[in-house]
Amino acid sequence: MLHAPLRLAIISHLMTNTQISFKELKKHTEATSGNLSIQLKKLEEIQYVRIQKSFLNNYPHTQISLTDKGIQAFKTYVKTLKTYL
Repeated sequence: MLHAPLRLAIISHLMTNTQISFKELKKHTEATSGNLSIQLKKLEEIQYVRIQKSFLNNYPHTQISLTDKGIQAFKTYVKTLKTYL
């Protein structure tokens, strides 16, 4: 699941940032809102990320965080890649 460049960028960024807003993640990945939303939904469905929606100053505010399952998946992915290098 992490072989897709945008999903890998999302998980990689979350490994160094406990929680990040959708807006910050969009800026970091340079992805469109639609594409980022789709990839986040896929990662949420397999329980790699947790998405929390709320309002901040009357504006929608979405926070994304990595789950333990997502952390383990990333570590396994990196470990597997290292075997090929």
